[in-house]
Amino acid sequence: MDLKNYSYPNGLALLTRWQTGDFEAKLELKAVFDAAICGAFDKNFSVLAPPDEVHSTASVHMLALAILYDLYGIKSAEYYKTDPYRYVRANLTVSRLLGINKLYMTWALYAFSCEVLGQKMMYPEKFPPGSDPDHPLINKDNCFELKTPDFQTGIPKIIDDILRVTEELTEMEPLLQISAPYSLAADIYGQEPLLADVLHDPDHVNKLLDHLCDQVLVPWIEHHFEVFPNGWVELSDASGSPFFIGPENCKTMSIRAIQRMDNGKLWNGRVFDCNYRGDYVSEVKSKTRRSRRKGKTIAVTPKVDLNELTDIKFSVCQKFMMRLEADKVDVSFYRDQSLMRNVPLTTGIGSCEVDRNSIEDMEMAKSQLQFAAGDYVAAIREVCETIDLPPDNFVKQPWPSHLYFEDLNGESEFDLVRLILEKVYEIPKFQIKSAS
Repeated sequence: MDLKNYSYPNGLALLTRWQTGDFEAKLELKAVFDAAICGAFDKNFSVLAPPDEVHSTASVHMLALAILYDLYGIKSAEYYKTDPYRYVRANLTVSRLLGINKLYMTWALYAFSCEVLGQKMMYPEKFPPGSDPDHPLINKDNCFELKTPDFQTGIPKIIDDILRVTEELTEMEPLLQISAPYSLAADIYGQEPLLADVLHDPDHVNKLLDHLCDQVLVPWIEHHFEVFPNGWVELSDASGSPFFIGPENCKTMSIRAIQRMDNGKLWNGRVFDCNYRGDYVSEVKSKTRRSRRKGKTIAVTPKVDLNELTDIKFSVCQKFMMRLEADKVDVSFYRDQSLMRNVPLTTGIGSCEVDRNSIEDMEMAKSQLQFAAGDYVAAIREVCETIDLPPDNFVKQPWPSHLYFEDLNGESEFDLVRLILEKVYEIPKFQIKSAS
């Protein structure tokens, strides 16, 4: 069996048939994964994305879990924790079947980050794990008792093993993915109690975030670089995004805590957070206030506008510019920011955009996504042709570039994925302007 036979769009066609319950497709897909798990495709995984093309990448661990559960009955905990070679090979195979040309290894990072500390977890059979919201690990009285965990065992070792195998099979530089300070706090303290403190006791929130940095995240990052001197660290902070806590709190809490690590150097930019989402809120009037005396309506604007928010986001993601679906700001803004800062551009396709259960009008969704993907790819190509790229176009760096499917799973509509990737594959190669 040759995995090349399932190059775009053939692999997507197989996944589509499997998703509909086609028995023959299930048998064929099982044969593919039987071969993958045995190592038959390992040489294929070492072929990296061409440097003179727009890349696509995706987080696929949820889709790989859905497939392995269906084919072999492998449940969530077993999938994530027991066999790093099976895990890595399954994820890389899924990427190839989708037609993804830049590989990107991910896992249930929010769950893993808080499980390290002893947070009570939930492991559904065929879905990723998550922290149990009814049993937070810490509270206001004991949160500063939290100590540095052992990074040689448990979840950290599982991640190290996954990264070793990924580097062995792909030769890409290892990427540790863990929660940023605010999101880690939200998972072990509770979203609602933390939000209440954001409003009423911001000093406590900042002290808690600094404690998590000093006791957990910085030691974990240092462990990672000891094990993988050529590594990277991707922090994720969905809960600390402008969309959830507002741009001002994102600046003074979420991003401030990261900026504080390594005196703002962030290990020469090898530590980054690229998933702050909801940029549009920086352009929205937060509220209107009517004067009782004069009957006038006074517009109250956010303290942090889009340009300032972009600046502070860039301070913790120094190697590339990211536009996520939830940002809701035209891609041209991020294209111009990338050109100004001389860095690559990444644009995200949100999981909800390709979720077959969330789409009411499929034909309209197809039309809109094709149009949007065309704009994204054109913007990415313009950036690649203009900025000072290295000859390899960062293909060994494990960033989620260029067109990034934020999360694909068993309920993703593969026909939409195909239409989006069509825009990637049809765009001409570009001429790299080498760095001087």
